[in-house]
Amino acid sequence: MLLALDIGNTNMTLGLVHGEAVVASRRAATRPSATADELEVLLDGLLRLDGASLSDVTGISLASVVPALTSGAETMAERRGLPLLSATAAIMPIPVRTDRPAEVGADRLVNALAVGRLYGAPAIVVDFGTATTFDCVARDGGYVGGAIAPGLELGLEALASRTARLPQIDLAEPKKAIGTDTVAAMQSGIVLGYRALTLGLLEQIRAELARVEKVEEGTIQVVLTGGLSAASWVRNLPGVDAIDPELTLKGLAILWAVASGSPVPGQTTAGWSGSAAGSIHIISEKVP
Repeated sequence: MLLALDIGNTNMTLGLVHGEAVVASRRAATRPSATADELEVLLDGLLRLDGASLSDVTGISLASVVPALTSGAETMAERRGLPLLSATAAIMPIPVRTDRPAEVGADRLVNALAVGRLYGAPAIVVDFGTATTFDCVARDGGYVGGAIAPGLELGLEALASRTARLPQIDLAEPKKAIGTDTVAAMQSGIVLGYRALTLGLLEQIRAELARVEKVEEGTIQVVLTGGLSAASWVRNLPGVDAIDPELTLKGLAILWAVASGSPVPGQTTAGWSGSAAGSIHIISEKVP
């Protein structure tokens, strides 16, 4: 069993991978101050909700944007004698064509790997998390950059905390744009406004990627993921080919398979090649 672990700024998501399938996934709030011991207890407890435990895990594939918890995961893995692969630009089996590859978030690179392998390329991944990221994948599977916008919940928290009279509200999609009370007006501005932001950025990014890659815009795969990708207003976005909340976990499983020389699920990108083996960060002698 492989433990795929995606540690974000707001939430951490874990998936238990058996063969080519994510057989169970759970989510918990991220606590950057958590010790390695606390992280170990949390992960074991989440796995036990699905009848498993850390004792069933034979390796960990990690994407983390929280350095303190990256260190905690490494300490935990070392203590348990588990091989751990930490996703970075240096070990990704796809080209990373940005000015500063080391600055690209691990989750964004893993998403790029997953979308090319599972859905085809060129492609755009929109990840709705603490930040909403738009990530672009070239025809050969290479990561070529994207855009970062404040996340939907971040905007809601800012309104509630930085104003004297605006409350916290549910992120429900209003029936009309003109709100006739405070809650309806906020839902219009936040939900419908964010929908417009997403569509506007997506339209411009799709046009630029199509021009650079010399393809028709309609051939670019658009895949949504992240904690908010299941929201009703997201499901209604036009021009979307797939919504895959577990895309990052699947990407971590693919990365592990490449590094260990195992069969990799779902190859769809023509010309994709590469191996992370030999340059991965592993806490043990080898990947089983």
